[in-house]
Formats: sequence, C-alpha cells, structure tokens
Amino acid sequence: MITVRPAGERGHFDHGWLKTWHSFSFASYHDPRHMGFRDLRVINQDIVEPGEGFGTHPHRDMEILTWILDGALEHKDSMGNGSVIRPGEIQRMTAGTGVTHSEFNPSESEPVQLMQIWILPEKQGLTPGYEQKSFPRDEMRDRFRLLASRDGRDGSVTIHQDAELLIAAPDAGTTLRHALHPGRHAWVQVARGAVSLNGTPLSAGDGASVTGETTLTVEAGSPGEVLLFDLR
Repeated sequence: MITVRPAGERGHFDHGWLKTWHSFSFASYHDPRHMGFRDLRVINQDIVEPGEGFGTHPHRDMEILTWILDGALEHKDSMGNGSVIRPGEIQRMTAGTGVTHSEFNPSESEPVQLMQIWILPEKQGLTPGYEQKSFPRDEMRDRFRLLASRDGRDGSVTIHQDAELLIAAPDAGTTLRHALHPGRHAWVQVARGAVSLNGTPLSAGDGASVTGETTLTVEAGSPGEVLLFDLR
C-alpha cells in the first residue's frame, strides 16, 4: 500500500530568513495524523537566506541527518566539530545524552537548501557522535546510493537504528528498483523532479509511505533527486 503525503499539505512557514516545509509535526506545526512514520520522525525541507542561520540550540536522543540540495551550510557543535556541508555530502549527528549546535549559511549571496532528517535511535542515552562524508553524484544517477545505515556498510555513515537512507539522482527516463525485505516499510521523499512510485505519480515535495510491498519501482519523468528510507 502506498499513501501519498502531498507537498502542498505539509506544514509551511516563511520567517523571512527561513522558508521551511515539514512533512511531519515539528516545532509549532502539529498534526496528529502526521507524527512521523515508523522510526522516521522529521523530514524538513529548509531554505536559509544568505548570512542567516539557526543559532546555538540543544538536541538529545535523536539521530540527525543533514543533506544539502543547493549552497553550503556551516556547522559548529559542542563536540568541537566545525565544518561546511555542501551538495553531495551527508552529515550525521548522534545527539544522545545531549549536544548543542548551530547552522549558518556562510554565503553573502546564495541561499542554502537542505533536507533535515530525524530518526529515533534504538535506545536513549547514547554517547554523542558526528560523521560527515561525501558521495560522487555519478554513484546516484542509475541507482539508489546508500548514505546511512546501521552497520555503516558501503561507506555510509552509521546511525543507531535499524534504518537506511538511500538517495538517487536519476535522469529523465531512468527506472530504479529497490527490494523491500518481508516486514520492512519505506518512505519515499521527492526533493526535485517528478517520478512515479509503483505507478503512483509523485512531484517535488511529495512524500509517500509504503507498506506491504516487496519491490519499489521508481520511474523518473524528469531529472530529479529522490530520498528513500528503508525502515523496520
């Protein structure tokens, strides 16, 4: 069964310096029908204006993934990490017992667009941790590339949950497939472009939960970028 979460029904706020869309309840946006899916708790699509950002703030007991679509994001945290994240790079922060961090657009002229993802960890009270890795875009053109997993295989960042994040950047006309093992579920989020998921059309900003399917077939109608979460 595939259930579509249309882009236009997401929570949306325009704060001037920040435009944000929430697939699930987040901060002041609350919808009891959309509190997450399985262990996936947050998918936010954010656009941060030049020279703006999120001041230092705390997190705990969450696996936080950041994927950059356009521009660059500067990160600093209480673990001593300081870095700039760019397209093709994934950042993983295990908040665990507690961390503080800030995120800032260092550009004077270009906005940064990002996907912020929260996944519930397998247990609370984990030691905070950080990873950042880069992936060539060519590895995403004709297949789903694993970016985050429980065991860190294939060079992916390691998350503390039985979940996987895969990303594809297909050209128009490309068909991609992903097998779901028995009892597994999926969430598909279209960041750009237009695709069909097992025959169901999805456009940029649309998401879809998947339950009871054994194979996911994604056909790209235009060049795009698609996030796939394989969940228990």
